Amino acid sequence: TDGVVKFIVECRNHDIPILPPDINESDIEFTVDESRIRFGLVAVKNVGESAIESIIASRADKPFESLFDFCERVDLKKVNKRVIESLIKSGAFDGTGAKRSQMMAALEGALEYGQRVQKERNDPQMGLFDMGSNQPSINAPSLPEIGEWDGKQFLNFKKEALGFYLSGHPLTRYEDI
Repeated sequence: TDGVVKFIVECRNHDIPILPPDINESDIEFTVDESRIRFGLVAVKNVGESAIESIIASRADKPFESLFDFCERVDLKKVNKRVIESLIKSGAFDGTGAKRSQMMAALEGALEYGQRVQKERNDPQMGLFDMGSNQPSINAPSLPEIGEWDGKQFLNFKKEALGFYLSGHPLTRYEDI
């Protein structure tokens, strides 16, 4: 974490933007994205390389559209609840358009949904009306209608997941003073 913080400060001093982690864009390590640096998933706390490899392999055909799509497609033996919590808190799911508070509230249901879909997909018995369809017959649940976390909680969760403040700091509003 200390090395990452040092390099991020250096990038900011040279006006090089740091893009947050993203389940559809980030690689294992930090990467260059045009003239910006994309945060590597390995730097997110509680996210191991086997989980990252599963995520990258699962998004090879198409990007993840939602938390439910993510839970349906990744190997949930490698990508567990703790990994997904860290990814949500770090902002890696922000590209899906859902609020972090909504995703955290729906996480249990999303994991159960993903496990049911994967179990059904891997079931050797095929239903009479399936006829080889790859579409799961289970409807995805919806996200709860709740507001986003307040600014302080938002920053604290991000610091918890990354080990430092990437996009903002609690003292930023006092910078001029």
